Amino acid sequence: MEKYDVIIVGAGASGLLAAGKLGESGLKVLLLEKMERAGRKLRITGKGRCNITNDAPMSDFIKKVHPNGRFLKNAFSKFFSKEMVELLNNHGVKTIVERGGRIFPASEKAVDVVDALIRITKKNHVVTKYKTRITSLVVEGNKLIGIEAKSITNNEIKLYYSDNVILASGGMAYPATGSSGEGYKLAKDVGHTIIPARPALVPLETKGNIAQMLQGLSLKNSKAIVWVNGKKIKEDFGELLFTHFGLSGPIILSLSRFVVDEIDKKNKVEISIDLKPALDDKKLDNRLLRDIDEHGKMMIKSLFRKWLPGKMIDAFLEITEIDGEKEAHQISAKDRKKIRLLMKDLRFEIKSYRPFKEAIITAGGIPTLEISSKTMESKIINKLYFAGEIIDVDGDTGGYNLQIAFSTGWLAAESIIKNFSR
Repeated sequence: MEKYDVIIVGAGASGLLAAGKLGESGLKVLLLEKMERAGRKLRITGKGRCNITNDAPMSDFIKKVHPNGRFLKNAFSKFFSKEMVELLNNHGVKTIVERGGRIFPASEKAVDVVDALIRITKKNHVVTKYKTRITSLVVEGNKLIGIEAKSITNNEIKLYYSDNVILASGGMAYPATGSSGEGYKLAKDVGHTIIPARPALVPLETKGNIAQMLQGLSLKNSKAIVWVNGKKIKEDFGELLFTHFGLSGPIILSLSRFVVDEIDKKNKVEISIDLKPALDDKKLDNRLLRDIDEHGKMMIKSLFRKWLPGKMIDAFLEITEIDGEKEAHQISAKDRKKIRLLMKDLRFEIKSYRPFKEAIITAGGIPTLEISSKTMESKIINKLYFAGEIIDVDGDTGGYNLQIAFSTGWLAAESIIKNFSR
């Protein structure tokens, strides 16, 4: 019979960190992973650079987490961005801070973060078994006694005994990395309810051909506003990207958290892009008038280069139905208004969102009402703990989601260690 002090399901960000901390305390730890190696998803985060965390103060950080950021206040107070950076620094991974407070490994290699976390587990004698799929949590009464697992290699089914289990099996984003939502079923089978999983931080598909005309164009200082049935519900400022299917980029991904739910409700969702957020209508109109007066003999399509990226000119001329071959002084007040309004409100109707395989994170999962915020322990099954993406909390882009994983993994491990020390 294989008996352990703690069993951790999932060798991702939260599972690896929890395993290392538990092993360091001297506990006998088993880490189970269904893939052939640890940290598959962590290796590709931040386009392979790994946005580890963010240096935002906790109050601002919590505002970036949905739907209930305050649930994480205790976890963040125990282990936050400063502690994560120190841990990595102490294990050979130096870090840098970039625009928006985003923290990356100085090497710009996500694999360095993964390797450091794996080294910590090995140093602390964590037993790691790969290609092992968890088939059920074994519960007697209200007491957890272990897990049943099946070897993917030879289909052998084994029981692993432990009074303490951390479910850190991830969500459903990037399923090729092993995130297939199996942890939801394990939790549901022992009495937990599940908030339906949806893609979050996911690109959006638009109606019409304008986004396709602008494919590949990136805008760095724009404002995007989400409108639902004609009502403004959310906005963000920063970088966005036009693609062959619609919209992507950091601010679109962050806003998608709100768009996905509205699309699922069959509401009409639009995203308005303000290309000139630093100018109000009057200042923008004065700017247009001044340039028209100064360059009256210039062709309209050439004058547009003073106002917009070159790739947007044909789209603007098509939408406004202005003849780009005319001279600038021929722009009427009516046409000038069309241009100004479009610059302040380039609007796209959203028809859908991209699938889980293109989503960075999952919304939904184990409800926070069913988890103790002080320990990450289940309120339904004693000594069952949750960490990472399986919990119904998700953050904006910028390092917030990995810190959620690290902090919840740390708190779950610390809670178990305290129980053993009593």
